[in-house]
Amino acid sequence: MRQVADRAGVAMSSVSRVLSGHPDVSPKMRTVVMAAVRELGYQPDMLAQGLRRGKTFSVGFTVSDIANSVLAEIVTGAEKRLRRAGYSMLLTNSEGDPELDVEHISLLERRRVDGLILSLAEENRPDTVAALRRASVPVVLVDRDIPPGVDARRAAFDHALGMRAAARHLVELGHRRFALITGGPERPARERRRAVEETLAGAGDDVTCAVYPGKFSVEHGRSATLEILSSAPRPTAIIAGGNMLMEGALLSFRERGVKVGRDVSFVGCDDVVVAEVHEPPIAVVRRDIAAVGVAAAELLLAELEPSDGAGETPREIVLPTEFVARPSCTRPATA
Repeated sequence: MRQVADRAGVAMSSVSRVLSGHPDVSPKMRTVVMAAVRELGYQPDMLAQGLRRGKTFSVGFTVSDIANSVLAEIVTGAEKRLRRAGYSMLLTNSEGDPELDVEHISLLERRRVDGLILSLAEENRPDTVAALRRASVPVVLVDRDIPPGVDARRAAFDHALGMRAAARHLVELGHRRFALITGGPERPARERRRAVEETLAGAGDDVTCAVYPGKFSVEHGRSATLEILSSAPRPTAIIAGGNMLMEGALLSFRERGVKVGRDVSFVGCDDVVVAEVHEPPIAVVRRDIAAVGVAAAELLLAELEPSDGAGETPREIVLPTEFVARPSCTRPATA
């Protein structure tokens, strides 16, 4: 910094104000200092700056399964927003293992992150809840319930909104025999299942719904669909409550030679590429995936960078979902 000050012909305090983004700096001063910075190739020592300010300008993000394209998009949304605010992200992948969630929370705190964004494999496990209660930095949960005694904010989706609309659409087409493939045990699975079952329960005594719970995985979607297709009487409508479950179901349809929209009506989750390019296109419950990552980052930044209106910042942001009807849903052959 002394070399930059000498090159620019200003005091070191002026260099410090420019590099820290202090508002009380003239445009001319900023131009002169930044020109000297570029000429000298100066790189500020972020660790030293963090020690002085008591911050590392880093945020930890624990994701349950980065192989899931939906979760990757959530991470991308959060990272872009944090980057604009001057924060870097440290990412850990729990691969669907709740024990790794606990390890990663501890690891990120030891790395001195300023806050945590967590998309947990399972939010209600006792050891996970204990780790959340011990957290010494602000926490934002992504699409998970906040366990009792945990001080955290939350960014989530209203999964029930879109799933109720999907179930009603199928009922209006004349379907009475349903199958629902669910993942879990995370909040999205619980919300989706409850919405479908409540909607169908009010659709008439002749409406049935068989539920096939398991993991949020392509393999579970595939095996559950094969079981459904082998059942008698076979459901005329199948709902896959997750994007990876949808992919697995489509593999089984192809394997068995089942024509979606002719032999069975089908609804998936998330408007991923496979839903649009499939023939016929797949009806889905859609959401703005990146937006929940941005919302999580906004909630965390509200704690890390409080302003005069910090008290007005919500503790929770809930984003909507919607049902998109497509040719994969038709009237049942027996209707």
